[in-house]
Amino acid sequence: MSFLQRLPRPSQLGVMAVIGSGALLGGALFFQYVGGLAPCEMCFWQRYPHMVAIAAGLGAVAAYRWPRAALALTITAIVALIVTAGLGVFHSGVEQRWWQGPQSCTGRIPSGLTIEQLKKYLAAMPLVRCDQIPWSLIGISMAGWNAILSAGLAFAMSIGVTRYLRSRP
Repeated sequence: MSFLQRLPRPSQLGVMAVIGSGALLGGALFFQYVGGLAPCEMCFWQRYPHMVAIAAGLGAVAAYRWPRAALALTITAIVALIVTAGLGVFHSGVEQRWWQGPQSCTGRIPSGLTIEQLKKYLAAMPLVRCDQIPWSLIGISMAGWNAILSAGLAFAMSIGVTRYLRSRP
């Protein structure tokens, strides 16, 4: 019997969170540092919940002797995955211009500014805009893939938690 098989179900699901969020975060970092795609502000927003999911997953593995604690940490990882999936949907909508994103990263200039205010506003604007799609696969942007894959991982882990809870006396 392998080490993973000996872990209680919540800790096994923690491993799933670590691997899944680790792969998604690693992919984003690969595109940034190897592919040269600079992230926008909303891209960073999507990374933070993955960091939470990884930490919670590691905690669930470390808490293998305390299944209740491991379960709480696994649920925390699931919530973090749902949050990043929601942020991915929001970011995808901004990219597709279905709705407006935060003014700080979509490049919309407020009206009524003086020349001096406009200069300051333009100097403070980010170089990478959130409403631009720098990369896509089959018409789905990185934010869209984050939403799809994070939601799928959260769903699979939720099924695992549900089965675990139903199997308990």
